[in-house]
Amino acid sequence: METGKLIFVTGGSRSGKTSYAEKMAIDLGQDLEANLHYIACSDSIDMEMSERIARHRRDRENAPVHWETWECPYNVQRIARHFSKRDILVLDCVTTLLDNYLYELMMKEAEWLIDCLFDELTSLQEASSVLIVVSNEVTQEVPFKEQLIKKYQYILGSLHQKIVYQADTAYLVENGLPICKKGAAE
Repeated sequence: METGKLIFVTGGSRSGKTSYAEKMAIDLGQDLEANLHYIACSDSIDMEMSERIARHRRDRENAPVHWETWECPYNVQRIARHFSKRDILVLDCVTTLLDNYLYELMMKEAEWLIDCLFDELTSLQEASSVLIVVSNEVTQEVPFKEQLIKKYQYILGSLHQKIVYQADTAYLVENGLPICKKGAAE
C-alpha cells in the first residue's frame, strides 16, 4: 500500500499551529479534490476543556469547507479503515493523545508508549492521502527535576523525533508564523 504524505506541525501553546494545519489541509484538499477529516484527541475532562472542544466544533461547523470530525482520545488506529487516498486528515494533537494514555489509561511504559503512538499515526498515514499531525512544543524549556515531567518530556521528545524523521515536511509555528524545518514548504 502506498503511504500517504506526512506533515508535522508543532509550536507552543496558542502559537497558531492548529489554524495553520487546518488552512494547509483546506488548501491541499482543494488542490487534490480530497475530503477533509479532523481527528480531535481531546477529552472533556473539565469545564475549560469542554468549552474549548465546543468552540472548535463550532469553528469547523462554520468553516467554508466541510470537515468530517472524529473524536478519538486514544486508539486512533481503529478509525483508519474509514479513510482512503481521497482523504486529508488533521490530527490534533499528539500531546493530548499522549496525555490520554498517561493519565486516563494509566499507561506508564515509555518505550511502549512511543512505539504505540507512532504505530497509531503510521496507520492513519497509510490509510490517507495526507496526514497532518499537530503537536505542542513542550520540550524546549529548561529540563525539570520532577521525574514525571522529565519522563513526559522524554516520551514526547522521542515521539516527535520519530515523527519528524518519517515526515515529508515539518513546521514550527511561532506567533502565527510557520517556519519550515524539514522538506519543501507547502
